[in-house]
Amino acid sequence: MNSIFTFKHIVMNQEEVQFYLDETKERMEAALHHLETELGKIRAGRANPKVLQDVMVDYYGSLTPLAQVANIAAPDPRTIAVQPWDKKMIPVIERAIMNANLGFNPDNNGEVIRVNVPALTEERRRDLVKQSKGEAETAKVSVRNARRDVIEQVKKMVKEGLAEDLAKDAEASAQKLTDEFGKRVDEHLAKKEKDIMTI
Repeated sequence: MNSIFTFKHIVMNQEEVQFYLDETKERMEAALHHLETELGKIRAGRANPKVLQDVMVDYYGSLTPLAQVANIAAPDPRTIAVQPWDKKMIPVIERAIMNANLGFNPDNNGEVIRVNVPALTEERRRDLVKQSKGEAETAKVSVRNARRDVIEQVKKMVKEGLAEDLAKDAEASAQKLTDEFGKRVDEHLAKKEKDIMTI
């Protein structure tokens, strides 16, 4: 009877530990996804429609993301083209792009709004690399916090009777996840730096 109880207890502990590790991985994936989104907003040397993704437009009285009222594309490395589905929106969209303080001067031909993306100066490139590094560091902090939280949870479980070897395995798994996501953050940063510094 006692051995059955012990076996059930071990299985329950293993499942609980796995639950916390899965939750940790989800948090790390969320941090990486957030980093990808933030890096996408940082303008590299080429035109990228993502730089306009936070622009909000007054669409008949309600603030709406630009992507929901127009098609946004980069037909060449120096131009972002914004084609509204409703031509009456052209002046509203132009105003919204200018008010977003992205340093762009939109221009339209009555059909399409063109945003010329000026080449970056060396100093501006260095600032953008610094900004990218800051975003990557924020992601790494989130990854480390997720690891710290799961390890604290496992330590609590040890006090409640979790076997030491299960705790050690869980900590090793948490560290492995941390290393893996730290590497992925570095890869995203390296790619972004290369984008920014490529003229």
